[in-house]
Amino acid sequence: MRTSLDIPDPLFRHLKAKAALEGSTLRDLVLNLVQRGLNSSNSAPPIPTSPDLPSISLGAPMALSEAHLSNANLSALADE
Repeated sequence: MRTSLDIPDPLFRHLKAKAALEGSTLRDLVLNLVQRGLNSSNSAPPIPTSPDLPSISLGAPMALSEAHLSNANLSALADE
């Protein structure tokens, strides 16, 4: 079966170089890596599909007037 994958350029270059160093085709290398990944034990924790956003507890809500709600001011607050 044929399919298309969107592989980031740096990763693609790395795969292509690895295949060349091993004297293999890109197709054979990717198939081998996928097969090894599928056959490996599931000891690694699953990757969350929707991670929670980080939050910071300030103890109390911040009292901000509308004048402080510009992008520049909010960015400065986030940097503090």
